[in-house]
Amino acid sequence: MNLRPSLLGLRRSVSLLLACACLLSAGASYAERLKDLASIQGVRQNQLVGYGLAVGLDGSGDQTTQTPFTVQSVISMLQQLGVNLPSNTTSNMQLKNVAAVMVTASLPAFAQPGQLLDVTVSSIGNAKSIRGGTLLMAPLKGADGQIYAIAQGNIVVGGAGASAAGSSTTINQLSAGRISGGATVERSVPSALGQGEMINLELNDNDFSTASRVVEAINKRFGYETAVAQDGRVIRVRAPIGSGERVSFLGALENIDVIPGKLQAKVILNARTGSVVMNQSVTLETCAVSHGNLSVVINAENSVSQPGALSGGQTAANQNAQISINSTPGKVMYLKGGASLADVVKALNAIGATPQDLLAILQAMKAAGSLRAELEVI
Repeated sequence: MNLRPSLLGLRRSVSLLLACACLLSAGASYAERLKDLASIQGVRQNQLVGYGLAVGLDGSGDQTTQTPFTVQSVISMLQQLGVNLPSNTTSNMQLKNVAAVMVTASLPAFAQPGQLLDVTVSSIGNAKSIRGGTLLMAPLKGADGQIYAIAQGNIVVGGAGASAAGSSTTINQLSAGRISGGATVERSVPSALGQGEMINLELNDNDFSTASRVVEAINKRFGYETAVAQDGRVIRVRAPIGSGERVSFLGALENIDVIPGKLQAKVILNARTGSVVMNQSVTLETCAVSHGNLSVVINAENSVSQPGALSGGQTAANQNAQISINSTPGKVMYLKGGASLADVVKALNAIGATPQDLLAILQAMKAAGSLRAELEVI
């Protein structure tokens, strides 16, 4: 019995299955969780801010002559604690171990009373350092003026400094620090997530193709007309009414795999730092780029003309200036249409373009219609 044809057929079948598996894995590698592409409307953080005093500083606090609000805060705090100071002593108070600070925190969604939050403490006066200080009880308010948390604790500063004989050195920032678990939530923020039959998904980026793919994936998973796109960003989803069922539904919804639409071609130029960032969708039409450098060097050398002894002449200062202009030959780079990001980077590096040169080159490409991307200068 000849088994060679059977073995050949088996090998072909195995090769075909491996090829299909590779294709499926390659396609799945581009899929992303819906949780990474969109957020649920109403599930968000809220910013909190408060004012407080940092005490226990080692002589590095505010200079009260220049920050009168620190003295006023200390006097107000002492009065609330039952300590009344004579009026003639308040103007001469020297509080080197106290600093006025701002306290900020983020209140996460569904936070409940008793939950601990990390806070950031930043000096608002002229304190040299708040290292080793203790934040006194400071209420944290939201945008509506209501108190949602109370902060207090020891400040941790990730820096160090030293000074002696008029010289000083500093490592990192000494006027800001953090308190891990330094705030306690006192009030929860009401959420409208459990109200109504519909919930809204908000895509991180406005894209109609991604929105249509998200709707298709949700309807395929949960049934027809479960989701409908309102526009290129908002998708309305029909969810169960019960809180337990809704939580389970949202958990399954977040883990749906969706292949997002193609990224919008964009080039970000930072005019201050000269940095240029391009995504993988950037391509070029056929164009030619010429690049050359022109440098002007001015060197001034001062000298003194000293007359001879008993000559009766006067000493005179002379300034000799040397000016040179150097021009390196320009290079021309030809780029074929449809060039990818790698081709663009290689071509610009080949002609010796610096980040500052890239700003001008890319702007000229955009003006000439050769750059297939949105150009944004920040």
